[in-house]
Amino acid sequence: MLITGFFGVLALVSWALFIFAAFAFVDAAFRREDAYRAADKNTKPFWLIILGIAAVVMKLFSIMSFLPVIGLVAVIVYMVDVRPAVRAVSGSRRGGPRSLRRRRGSSSDGPYGPYNG
Repeated sequence: MLITGFFGVLALVSWALFIFAAFAFVDAAFRREDAYRAADKNTKPFWLIILGIAAVVMKLFSIMSFLPVIGLVAVIVYMVDVRPAVRAVSGSRRGGPRSLRRRRGSSSDGPYGPYNG
């Protein structure tokens, strides 16, 4: 009973990691090639190959083996380092340089509007 529950949780974790790797792969596929070069990261085909191999390895092998852990490290590196840099360079909808452009108020503006005192 306990072992069956353990393997059930392990299967859920394995599926979650596969979905995480698949999301990273799809995200890398939709980014522009020149954004990778502008962010001074490796090329888009490099990341597609690495993330694709990571997703396949996470699906085929048990999470208790060593290969999915290596794939997870590659996915985490992409999500934490490469993805924010590429998003900042390409100027996506949320985050990046476009969100920094706000309406500038006058010097008499307070936190809730103009200060008329």
